[in-house]
Amino acid sequence: MSKSQVKTNTLQLSKDDMKRYGYQVIDAIVEHFDTEHLKKPVAYASRKEMDLLFNSDIPEKETHYQDILDIVTTKILPNSNIVSHPKSYSFVPGPSNFVSVMADTLATGFNIFSGGWVASPAAAEIEIITMNWLLKLFKFPTKKGGGIFTSGGSMANLTALVTARRQHCGDDFSKAVIYMSDQAHSSNIKAIRVLGFKKEQVRIIPTDLEFKMAINKLKNAIAKDRLEGFQPFCIIASAGTTNTGSIDPLDAIAAICKTEKLWFHIDGAYGGAAMLSQKGKQALKGIEKANSLTIDPHKWLFQPYEMGCLLIRNHKWLSNTFSEKPEYLRDVEGNTSEINFYDHGIQLTRRFRALKFYMSMKTFGLDAFRNAITYSINLAELTESHLRKSPNWEVISPATLAVINFRYNSIKKSFSEKKLDQINQEISQKVLASREALLVTTVLQGQIVLRMCLINPRTTLKDVKETLTLCESFAKDLLV
Repeated sequence: MSKSQVKTNTLQLSKDDMKRYGYQVIDAIVEHFDTEHLKKPVAYASRKEMDLLFNSDIPEKETHYQDILDIVTTKILPNSNIVSHPKSYSFVPGPSNFVSVMADTLATGFNIFSGGWVASPAAAEIEIITMNWLLKLFKFPTKKGGGIFTSGGSMANLTALVTARRQHCGDDFSKAVIYMSDQAHSSNIKAIRVLGFKKEQVRIIPTDLEFKMAINKLKNAIAKDRLEGFQPFCIIASAGTTNTGSIDPLDAIAAICKTEKLWFHIDGAYGGAAMLSQKGKQALKGIEKANSLTIDPHKWLFQPYEMGCLLIRNHKWLSNTFSEKPEYLRDVEGNTSEINFYDHGIQLTRRFRALKFYMSMKTFGLDAFRNAITYSINLAELTESHLRKSPNWEVISPATLAVINFRYNSIKKSFSEKKLDQINQEISQKVLASREALLVTTVLQGQIVLRMCLINPRTTLKDVKETLTLCESFAKDLLV
């Protein structure tokens, strides 16, 4: 084949087109940040509607970039929930910040490989520095401790459990047993399944009336397993459950782990960041005693998706678990102080996640994050006070780490439990259908309840009251 027959495409726009395109993208993002509170937070569409809007064969020929950008801004983005909206209360909202969005843009634009030191010394160093910030915040040992940024809490929990199994069980984990509460996050069950543990090796410990792990039942389960020849090796505690924000008794669990020589993992993906507030620090007492700790900066530290984090008391536990030395990496290993983060986790190819945390923390300062978290905790408590003063609402789980659960239950009526479940489920459905707020239900002690997670620092008490008024109007319609 002659040179004239070889065709290629550099997959590049001209410099002017790149600028024109880029300015439009940034303008769209800025406009979104500026006006999102004026939009409706809920996107409501069926699979059939989305297929009709987007389904097509893979294109063979080019389309002008402006036409594609128009499709994205007019059809794709408006058909996605706005998780950073002030009235997005469900699951765990994602109140991002613009500085971190721009940091992600830079990291992606320069396509920085953040797996090994040789590929990017600066990226590795920034991850080391930011990891040390977090180790210090959570009172983990900064010299001996370590950690790694992950895609989210699910991957952080998986990484922690792989490490725990390696350190405590070696290659034989056939008798190993893991303990967690009935309120533990589902990602832990997924991680256990991925690791090849059988259902019989998992103990789900009941919670008390405050949805915290029952310590006596935990002790009984461990004792029974030892008598039956099993090998208890790990307890997973929750530092802020998704359902209620409840915190397991961390000090008591730490004492059990020390006595029984068990790995102590804390899943603080939701609530760990509350350490920045005074109330949160008191509630999370004992968190510093964990062998490993998951936190999610893309939740209550206001980072864009994806950004989870695993902190660990001894960085060698990670390298001893994940380090491999293939021939093709032999020239990039560096010395012991030059950390290759692909030796500390599952991923070899890693994006530069640390940059957004670094830039936003440097820009706003720790005090701004502390104030935002404290505001959220106080807002949930104000919401609880407002609900308790109303004849229409019943608080089922009080404000805990900015999460509150409640249900419509007018004192002027006498509804059966079945009717209350129906009313509250339909309130949620009608709120979603109105698209005015993202408010869904959960189940606590067999009751269907409405749940608000109020970690968005741009959510106001006025937003909450407007939503509750909307709920009450739907309830009245249901009772006519």
